[in-house]
Amino acid sequence: MKRLFIGAACGAALSLTACTYYAVPAPVAYPVSTPASFDRSFAAATDAMRDQGLTITTQDRANGIIIGAAGSATVTANVRQQPDGSVRVQFDAKGADPSLIDRVSRSYDGRMGR
Repeated sequence: MKRLFIGAACGAALSLTACTYYAVPAPVAYPVSTPASFDRSFAAATDAMRDQGLTITTQDRANGIIIGAAGSATVTANVRQQPDGSVRVQFDAKGADPSLIDRVSRSYDGRMGR
């Protein structure tokens, strides 16, 4: 009887050591970053300028130029398709409060989901 009990105890102990569980982290999905399209960038630049109170005076999609004005301040956006397919947007200001260009740029980034 004692042997049976010891045998059962050893068997139980061995069976517990044979079970190994490895915690595998669940896969995480990250958003895929796709290059911005010219049209989306052009629209976001236009709307960013409007967000900051500028009136759009020129909107030339073919040449990628947007000009907005507020009082004596003028902000120009140049939207260019790069050879690698990416889009470059540059804002320039004349006669504007230095913070205006920063606000336009932040508004553009927000509209682009950055």
